[in-house]
Amino acid sequence: MANGNMYLWLIYAIPLISIVAWLTLKKQKKGKYAQQMLSENQEAGMTEPASLHPVIDLSRCVGSGACVSACPEKQVIAIIDHKAHLVNPTSCIGHGACAAACAHDAITLVFGTETRGVDIPNVAPNFETNVPGIYIAGELGGMGLVRNASIQGQEAINDIAKRRNTRKNSNDQILDVIIIGAGPAGISASLAAKNNKLSYLTLEQESMGGTVAHFPRNKIVMTSPVNLPLIGKVKFSEVKKEKLIEFWEKTITEQALAIKTGQYVEDIINKGDYFEVKTSTNTFQSRTVLLAIGRRGTPRKLGVPGEESNKVVYQLKDPEQYVNQQVTVVGGGDSAVEAAMSIAEQPGTQVILSYRGDAFSRIKPANRKKLASISEQNNFQLMLNSNVVKITESTITIESNGKQQSFPNDGIIVAAGGILPTGFLQRIGIKTETKYGTA
Repeated sequence: MANGNMYLWLIYAIPLISIVAWLTLKKQKKGKYAQQMLSENQEAGMTEPASLHPVIDLSRCVGSGACVSACPEKQVIAIIDHKAHLVNPTSCIGHGACAAACAHDAITLVFGTETRGVDIPNVAPNFETNVPGIYIAGELGGMGLVRNASIQGQEAINDIAKRRNTRKNSNDQILDVIIIGAGPAGISASLAAKNNKLSYLTLEQESMGGTVAHFPRNKIVMTSPVNLPLIGKVKFSEVKKEKLIEFWEKTITEQALAIKTGQYVEDIINKGDYFEVKTSTNTFQSRTVLLAIGRRGTPRKLGVPGEESNKVVYQLKDPEQYVNQQVTVVGGGDSAVEAAMSIAEQPGTQVILSYRGDAFSRIKPANRKKLASISEQNNFQLMLNSNVVKITESTITIESNGKQQSFPNDGIIVAAGGILPTGFLQRIGIKTETKYGTA
């Protein structure tokens, strides 16, 4: 009888032990890969998250992996030695899903790090700044998550609507609100303004979509539903950049939202009872202003003759538009490298990647590896220690190691980052606080 029980035990135990062993081996393999990724990013200096990001309290972390599964970006958080670690900091865009999934309060969402501060404007719970009448919502206030930015935009407008309803006198020549920025917060705010029957105008310096428009192709940008004024519940679970922008374009058209693109705001002047908003082409008057702009600010330009040409752009929208063309990409970050490589994959293209530095010190390991391979192709030329000095209708002149050389050129993508709007905020009187790894 004893032998029979032992036999039955072995029948059940052996498969169970095999499964446990397999799961343990798989977990160890994942941990080893995560450790390798963390080490590579540390060696490359890619340790500074762009904005809102998680800090993990290892004393509280039980290594359940719930935060890993919750992160829609994948390979941002991983389990190493039974604890969660932020292994790919620069890929974190502040979804915040990891903190919500953690059942042990081991994750805190913060801005900045001990070594790199992030300037965050001071805003009240109603999103009004220290300058009465000027509001901030979305990424500029530190909230890059599409859903939260959308909620903030409409909540700020709802507060502005309450102010409008308590005002005794009105001047039809002055708008109730000017919304600056047509990203998630700005579009949601525009819907709320129309819903509240406010007189409004939304100004965007580039094309519609804000920071989202600059994300890589097929990037997941929204991970949970949101209620929008006039639209109702938008039941996106995981939506990619292209689909979200398509939805916004359809919404803007169907709702006839008052949005003007190509309007770079140069100044906001406080006139007492109203604000004068000066753009590169117009001047507008409004009782309140909602800043719904991104943190990337204005694209950094080259400042060379010919840059005003229509063939010069500051973001890559679709690599396929450059089929059979000779293209130069300028910059040394992931966006520049990814743009150059994606264009080089198109039929008939000739690509130059120009970077002023002598090495790409802050690009993702995967991009570094792919660049090393694609640089050997006949249609791809990598020029380090180089600067663009002149642009003509059909050529580009690049200086490298003291020598200037002209190349045939059909298009130029400048991916040299952006100028943060900190100076602009200070000029109009908005106070900011530098966060060093704090909420």
